[in-house]
This record gives sequence, structure tokens and C-alpha cells, in this order.
Amino acid sequence: MGHFHEHDHSHHGHHHHGFEETREGNKKGLFIALIITCGIMLLEFFGGLFTNSLALLSDAGHMLSDSSSLFLSFIAIWFASRKPSPHKTYGYYRFEILAALFNGATLFIIAFFIIWEAVARFSEPPTVTSGPMMIIAAIGLLANMISALALMRKGDVKNNVNLRSAYLHILGDALGSVGAIIAGFLMLLFEWYVADPIISVVVALLILKSGWGVIKHSTHILMEGTPDTINLAAVKMELEGIEGVIDVHDLHIWTITSGLDTLSCHILINDKMDSQDILQQAIDQMKDKFKLEHATIQIEKSQIHHEDMNV
Repeated sequence: MGHFHEHDHSHHGHHHHGFEETREGNKKGLFIALIITCGIMLLEFFGGLFTNSLALLSDAGHMLSDSSSLFLSFIAIWFASRKPSPHKTYGYYRFEILAALFNGATLFIIAFFIIWEAVARFSEPPTVTSGPMMIIAAIGLLANMISALALMRKGDVKNNVNLRSAYLHILGDALGSVGAIIAGFLMLLFEWYVADPIISVVVALLILKSGWGVIKHSTHILMEGTPDTINLAAVKMELEGIEGVIDVHDLHIWTITSGLDTLSCHILINDKMDSQDILQQAIDQMKDKFKLEHATIQIEKSQIHHEDMNV
């Protein structure tokens, strides 16, 4: 019975509107976080020049890295909204995943440099002016909390891997600020200067953990992996449970970008059954039970023969 491909346009339109609305929220959240991070970066840079503080200048460099990551995430959302073309039939949505992968990798690089610097300081911990350091760290922490709140309120930090990678950069900064405040407190009270590299290593390890999560998730999407929220066996069982369905094969479920999952499969049905009716049931069940609204389903009867697929 050839190839049938159908969308429930009324529902799909509603879903698309919701999808675009979420993306607009993501854009606003990232923009607010970017402005705040750039502001604190400039404050620390000029503050470092004014007070001749290397610690402040180093943190300003860290903030520059975070600003670049936030800017990349922002550009990725804008770039991904470009319309599909004959050469890019899925559009540019994957650019967001590439940005997330890059941001995950930079988290690893930042953590490596923090550990490298901390190891060098273990043998001879330098004297640190802890008072001003704690004040600047507290300002940085407040700014990071506002940035993180903006991303959580406006954007979809939980489900959008690009936004989550940007959020984790801010969280890494916030952890660094908390660490600096604790280290400053210990140095102020006990002159225990080794607290600075010890807490730096703890923060770096937490950043590594976050970075690994982003890299793993991004790579899974780029490798066309089944979304974590969907059970492939359950989808197959649901489709095979439709009356008249003999077999479901060549079933694939993958993610185009965060929040946009898609499915394709072949369904072999009884020759006496209405192919259009079964197709409609399959489309409805995928949408209602698995939130899969972008489905390409090929209905086949006994006279259709094709070679086994390689994937």
C-alpha cells in the first residue's frame, strides 16, 4: 500500500507554537544572563587593574570564557530558528547541540586549568588579601544567582541541552564564588592559605561532573540516540497492539534538537484492514502517549517486499 505520511495539523500547529514560545523564553533568559555576566566581568577586570589584584584579573578571564559560552548559546538559538532549505531539510536546529557540546568541552578545559593552578599553589600557597576577595566574590555570587534565576524563569533549563550547558557555566561560576568566600573566611580567621587551592580543586571536580553530563547528552543526540524519556520497546508494543497490525519494523526514534523528537517506522498490516484507519490510530497513539508529533509511518500489506535495512 505504498507510503503514507500524515500529520494532525491542528495539534501540530499548537505544539509548534508551544515549541517556539519556549525558544523565545530561552532567548530572553540567555540575553539577561549574558548582560549580567559581561557587566561583572568588566567590573572585575577594571577592579583588578585598579587594585593590582591578579586573583580578580584571573576571575575576569574566567568570566570572559563564560560570557563567550553564553553568547555562543544565544547565537545558536538565533541560528537554529533559520528556515529549512533544500540542503538542510531539518533546518539548523542541530547547531544548538553543537554549541552545547562545545560548551561542555570548555567546562572541562576550565576545570583542568583550575586544577593545574591549584596544584602549583599547594607547595607554596601565596598570601591572599582575603577581605576584598570575599567582597568581590559575594558580588559575583549575587550576579550569578540572578543570571541562573533568569535562565530558570525564562528558559527551559531542564530539557534544552544548549540552555543547560550555559546554565552549568553560570553554576560553575557561582560555585567558584562560594568557594572563594569560604576560602577567604578561613584565611581571614586562621591565615590558612592552603584553603584557596583545596576549595578550587573541589569546585573544579564539580565543574567536571557537570561538563561530562552535557558532553554525554550532546553526543547521544548527535549519534541519533533514542531520547532518554522514551522507551523504544514500549513504543513498539503500543503500535503492535493496534488491531490488524502484524509487525512493526525499521523503528527509529531520535532527537533533532531539545524538545523536538521524531519517529519513523514500517508497519505490516492484515490485507483486509483499512490502512488509513490504522495509520490514523498510530499517529494519534504516538502523539497522546509518547508526545511524538513528528512521525513518518509507512503502512505495508503482504504484497510489499523490501530488503532488510542496514540500520
